[in-house]
Amino acid sequence: MDTNIIWAEFSATLHRFIVSKVKDTPVADDLLQEVFVKIHLQKKTLQKKDRLKSWIYTIANNAVNDHFRKKQKDVVLLSHKKIVDTEETPKHNAQDCLLPLIKNLPDIYSEVLYLSEIKGYKQKEVAQQLNISLPATKSRILRGRDLLKKGFMDCCDYKLDAQGHLRGEQKNKADCKVCN
Repeated sequence: MDTNIIWAEFSATLHRFIVSKVKDTPVADDLLQEVFVKIHLQKKTLQKKDRLKSWIYTIANNAVNDHFRKKQKDVVLLSHKKIVDTEETPKHNAQDCLLPLIKNLPDIYSEVLYLSEIKGYKQKEVAQQLNISLPATKSRILRGRDLLKKGFMDCCDYKLDAQGHLRGEQKNKADCKVCN
């Protein structure tokens, strides 16, 4: 199975398929190239040659879905960073540290915590918006909260009590390691 033959037979119809999904010809051109790179690299994995067309369209459909997932994720992250940079309150409190601490977490945790803790979305809504499973969302929120606790302990010298809750006094803004 030669990639040039596959290209000659399927590139035009595949391009129309991708354009119909993304509604943007330059993006469709890029996705078509990406699809054919995947086809070329993985053509040896196709076991039944009579299923070539469905295999190719599956790769194309997955590439389109990945494109929209990435685009949606970029929008969420952009709006997240914009809000983090623009919100200010005159008096310094734990809320002032929360946004910078979330922003400093790895993206995998900052996205879910931002949507659940700051925006107030339910975990199911966060899962749908980020297009991840509900168990993965719950796990990321729990791990992210643990990282936030550590962040508050490092930033503001909070301590954990016997029940695992943060205790301590809020520092002045000048003494805060995150806000200053």
